[in-house]
Amino acid sequence: MRFADLGDRVLHYALEGAETGPPLVLIHSLGYDLRSWDGVVPTLAARYAVLRYDLRGHGLSEAPPGLYTMRDHTADLELLLQELDLPKAVVCGISIGGMVAMDFAAQHPGAAAALILLDTGARIGTAEVWEERIEAVRTRGMEALAPSLLERQVSQDFRTREPALYRGCLQMLARTPVAGYVGSCAALRDADLNARLEAIRCPTLVLHGSEDVVTPVDQGRALAERLADGRFDTIEGAGHLLCVERPEALSHAILSFLRELAHV
Repeated sequence: MRFADLGDRVLHYALEGAETGPPLVLIHSLGYDLRSWDGVVPTLAARYAVLRYDLRGHGLSEAPPGLYTMRDHTADLELLLQELDLPKAVVCGISIGGMVAMDFAAQHPGAAAALILLDTGARIGTAEVWEERIEAVRTRGMEALAPSLLERQVSQDFRTREPALYRGCLQMLARTPVAGYVGSCAALRDADLNARLEAIRCPTLVLHGSEDVVTPVDQGRALAERLADGRFDTIEGAGHLLCVERPEALSHAILSFLRELAHV
C-alpha cells in the first residue's frame, strides 16, 4: 500500500511489474478503485511497469470537499507522475479514466507515449443526466443506488456467470464516498473534450465492450475516427466494465497494440 503526498491530499497507488519501457498507467471508472484492474495486472506486469491509482474521492485516496473538474483529475495524474519521476507513460483509462487520459495527452503531448481508451467518449452523458445522478446520490446514498448502477454497466449474464465478482463490484460501488462520487459526477457533467481531440497526436487504441449501453460502440468508433492516430475495436460479451468482465481478452488486446509500437 503506497500513498503519494500531493500537498493538500494523498493519492493511493500501486506500482508493480517489469522496469523496462515506459510505465503503463491504469485509470479506473467512476465509483470503483484500482482493484477493478486486478484481472489484467498479472499479465501486463510481466512486460511493463504498471501504475494504477485511486482517483480523488475513490478507494483510499482522499476526497477533497466540493465539486471536481476534469482538470482536477488530470492535475492529480500529472502530480503523481512527477512524484514518481515518470516523465513519459502509456495511459490507459476506462470511462471517466479515459477522459482523464485524453485530457492529459492533449495538455502534455510529449508525456503520453500512447493512449488506450476503454468504454469512453469525448463527452459522456448530458448535464441533465449527471444532475439527476448527483441529486439521487445525495438523497439516497451509494448503497441504495449501487445495484441499479451496476446492472447498466455489465453484460446481461455477468451476474450469473461471475456471482462473486459481481458482488465484489457491488461492494466497491456501495462503499465509494458520496463526496468523491458526486464530485466526479460534476466533472463528467461539465467536461466536453471534443475541442481538444485535435491536440492528441499519439497512437491511440479505442476499445469498447460489445454490450456497453453507457458508452455504446458507435460512440467509441466515432471517437477513434476523430483522433489523428486512432484505431477501434470491440471485445465481445462485455458491457461498460470491460476490465472486470473480460480481463484476459483486454490484456491480449493491450499487449498486441503496444507490440505494434516500435518506440514503446
